[in-house]
Amino acid sequence: MVDRRLVDEWLGKADEDFGFASINLDENRPFFPQICFHFHQAAEKYLKAYIVANVLAFRKAHDLVLLLQTCGSHDGSAQQLRDACEFLSAFYVETRYPVHWPTHFSRDEAQRARECTRQVKDWVDARLRPS
Repeated sequence: MVDRRLVDEWLGKADEDFGFASINLDENRPFFPQICFHFHQAAEKYLKAYIVANVLAFRKAHDLVLLLQTCGSHDGSAQQLRDACEFLSAFYVETRYPVHWPTHFSRDEAQRARECTRQVKDWVDARLRPS
């Protein structure tokens, strides 16, 4: 049986990350790596909310494509989010740790990260928070 409170907690945490990143982007804050990271986190939590809601195999992973595959095992339409998840996946490591390759995060990338996260959010919302 699904614990709806747990699903709502995942959705709430995802909404917080999405809102935090969106506000900073809208206020033209120059913290694009951190903004992108929070969009990644939001997408991850939206996918995990879906996984929990559907009692799928929960993996403690940050790989959005892997999480998407889990969602896709229950609803094949999840695959429409593959490009969005692939784009967002880079923001987990590269925005948080020193890496040995050039990185630069721009406002355009942060805006695209928001668009990709919104796609994930909309897909999950349609299935977990129907109007």
